[in-house]
Amino acid sequence: MKKWIALLSVLSFTVLAQGSKEDLENQLHAFLTGASVNDAQIHNQFWASDLVYTSSSGTRFGKDVLMQGVNGEGKVDNPAVLYSADDVHIRLLDNIALLDFTLVATDSANANQKSYYLNSGVFVWRDERWQAVNWQATKKALPTKD
Repeated sequence: MKKWIALLSVLSFTVLAQGSKEDLENQLHAFLTGASVNDAQIHNQFWASDLVYTSSSGTRFGKDVLMQGVNGEGKVDNPAVLYSADDVHIRLLDNIALLDFTLVATDSANANQKSYYLNSGVFVWRDERWQAVNWQATKKALPTKD
């Protein structure tokens, strides 16, 4: 009986020690709110130290370069663009999560002016949070007229 209790305790701890889809989605939305105002702290928490980021402009860099850009611009009080996520999909594979979503960049001065990006990321569960180790941002194609 003691063996079963010990086994259940270990299994329960394993489940609790890993992040959930809900954790990652909440973290994504909090990140996008912080990214809208260029919050360096939220960027630092979201991106893993071994990040590989491929931008929508076709450049690839790591966390150090990304953070130089964030820190160089500083936090803004009145953001020109507000970021949000649509069509969020998350798949969990043990301590790895695959995320894809449509990033919506809304012009603060004109809410009808929006840009869309197809973003995807690979996250690992480290230090009691999800951290992005790989990120891909692609500008969404404009709809074609038939």
